[in-house]
Amino acid sequence: MNLEPMIDLRGITKSYFIGHPNELQVLHGLDLQVKKGEFISVVGASGSGKSTLMNIIGVLDRPTTGHYTLDGVEIERLKDHELSNIRNQKIGFIFQTFNLIARSTAIHNVELPMLYAGVSASERRHKAKELMELVEMSDRAKHQPNELSGGQKQRVAIARAMANNPAILLADEPTGALDSTTGRLVMDIFHRLHQEQGKTIVLITHSPELAAETERIITLKDGWIIDDRKGGGRPSPFAAPGEPHHGHGFDSQKGDILL
Repeated sequence: MNLEPMIDLRGITKSYFIGHPNELQVLHGLDLQVKKGEFISVVGASGSGKSTLMNIIGVLDRPTTGHYTLDGVEIERLKDHELSNIRNQKIGFIFQTFNLIARSTAIHNVELPMLYAGVSASERRHKAKELMELVEMSDRAKHQPNELSGGQKQRVAIARAMANNPAILLADEPTGALDSTTGRLVMDIFHRLHQEQGKTIVLITHSPELAAETERIITLKDGWIIDDRKGGGRPSPFAAPGEPHHGHGFDSQKGDILL
């Protein structure tokens, strides 16, 4: 059985304007391992390094020093076009601002990552329909983003992130632009993906309440990990056998995802 971490960061630093006296070091030798099937959160105040860490985990940026292995692939060895393939096939991104294509329908937005991956038109449409059903958005498939509410846009964005069956879901403040009720619906979808499909999820959030729902809470301050503790989230049934889980659980009614 492969017990290697899904995400393995060792000695990660990130500096800008390299060279004294103007060098700014944002991350300071971070070590972080995330197992397959874990649902973790990364929290911290503005300027703590959350966005920089997210960009490195998401292969949107390279660390200045250190080693990063994602699902067994040594990231620092890859060329730019190989990194692009990693982003398309192994990582599903969900952003605070949704990032949907304005002039495309919801279902076409979901199909887009599969188009880039070379999936046939018939297979793209079939998979996109399945994903729209998963997030309870089948009745909005032909609507454009400007015809959708914030919560509906985010549900389409989650479906799009799942298009190529990524190894991890990376969610950057996914409820930040939503009211509390709609944010609750979106979080329930993450719990379902974690529970029912065993997805590895990294949630970047400023909200202690949302972080408390995850299995593990990583706290950043000034580019350092200052705390790594268990949260109260529900353990995934897909986690490796023999790995203990703790927490009081989280009660989420299945009907909560409906608008």
